[in-house]
Amino acid sequence: MAASELPVSPGHPFYRRLNELLDEAGFDDHVEGLCAPHYADGRGRPGIPPGVYFRMLLVGYFEGLDSQRAIAWRCHDSRSLQSFLGYEITQTTSDHSTLTVIRQRLPLQIHEEVFTFVLSIAQSKKLLKGKTVAVDSTLIEADAAMKSIVRRDNGDDWKAYLRKLMAEEGVENPTDEDLRKFDQNRPNKKVSNQEWTSPTDPDARIARMKDGRTHLAYKTEHASDVDSDRVLAAGVHKADEADTATLGGDAGQGSDSPVVGGRRRPDPGRGRRQGLP
Repeated sequence: MAASELPVSPGHPFYRRLNELLDEAGFDDHVEGLCAPHYADGRGRPGIPPGVYFRMLLVGYFEGLDSQRAIAWRCHDSRSLQSFLGYEITQTTSDHSTLTVIRQRLPLQIHEEVFTFVLSIAQSKKLLKGKTVAVDSTLIEADAAMKSIVRRDNGDDWKAYLRKLMAEEGVENPTDEDLRKFDQNRPNKKVSNQEWTSPTDPDARIARMKDGRTHLAYKTEHASDVDSDRVLAAGVHKADEADTATLGGDAGQGSDSPVVGGRRRPDPGRGRRQGLP
């Protein structure tokens, strides 16, 4: 059967309407202009248009997908999403490795400018009010293991640190089993971010997660419009930074957007939920 004879998907109503809004606002031309300095003409294999890349990120957000592999698979599996991305039925959507290359190529500033542009579309359609902004945060595990941490002062790993403690008590050349038992039974086993760090992820911080476990972690924080429940700003901070230290920063990110531009930044001392008069 010829491809022209295959049934054509009408597309998902939500994504069809979203594409109409993006096209009306000139989304593709805008993001191509932003990304142009990071692409080279006539070199390498043809890349996917920036508009398609950012649409795939939107799919990940709307579909609740937290990995590039999952986004690529979902777009490949759904005809309605392929239509949203502008692919014909005979074309293959981009794989996760292509998404990785583009994400590494484009700086964070480009993603922030695209995010702000999308917010401006929502603002122009009166989908945002921006009168009251709520800020929430949570801890996420870093891609680094606690067993890899080292001392900040001398670079000793955990085993070397334990061997020195045992040597102070007169135990020489302990086995791994001896180290394990010693570590289990000794008091004051707490570790601090002032004394320990991860050599593979220096920005990660030792933190106690909500389930009680201790991990290297980051703190994610986002600000949302209370009336529409839409995200206005998002940030990632070191896990040991207090909420009062990061609250104003994330809420203040919106000052560059049309939503809360020109409004007073929230006062961290007023609590987690801020009214922006």
